[in-house]
Amino acid sequence: MSDTKQSELTTTTSFPQDAVQEGGGSLSLFERIWEKHVVKTIEDGPSVFYIDRHFIHEVTSPQAFTGLNKRGIKVFRPKQVVATADHNVPTLNQHLPIKEELSRKQVEALVENCAEHGIELYGLGHPYQGIVHVIGPELGITQPGMTIVCGDSHTSTHGAFGSIAFGIGTSEVEMVMATQCLLQSKPKLMRITVDGELQN
Repeated sequence: MSDTKQSELTTTTSFPQDAVQEGGGSLSLFERIWEKHVVKTIEDGPSVFYIDRHFIHEVTSPQAFTGLNKRGIKVFRPKQVVATADHNVPTLNQHLPIKEELSRKQVEALVENCAEHGIELYGLGHPYQGIVHVIGPELGITQPGMTIVCGDSHTSTHGAFGSIAFGIGTSEVEMVMATQCLLQSKPKLMRITVDGELQN
């Protein structure tokens, strides 16, 4: 869009009160999903927030599995965890050993950990193996109304399918594996309104 055409649009931001009123106005999609997934609200603190789907890969999961194993804890709900190797893997010749040692060890650890904990793995050579944030929607694993997390900053892309989705750190990956929940503060809402018409 050219600068001239852009200037004919005005953008305003606001924080909609109707989306957060109790017993009052309508709730946004985000509000509806959020409220259905709060297990417990901690006074003056975060909420215990239930996670429907947890995607994992070879880079941020090894430390989380190690933490569980040290405490003698199994993955709480392995059927809600989906794994794929996608960060440190070759695009071509996946039948050959990975040359880079650290990458190879990470992929091997993912295979071993998923087998030990009963987690579905779309590993190298599997027909569904691919970029974690692509295969989720492609395979119908990502669904509207879900809460979705992954140890990856691109996780928010699943929000395009009507879900609440965000990236988490490795310690949080371990927390979700152990409890299927996160301690999460409710984010503020912002409404963005674009007025005007696009020019041809």
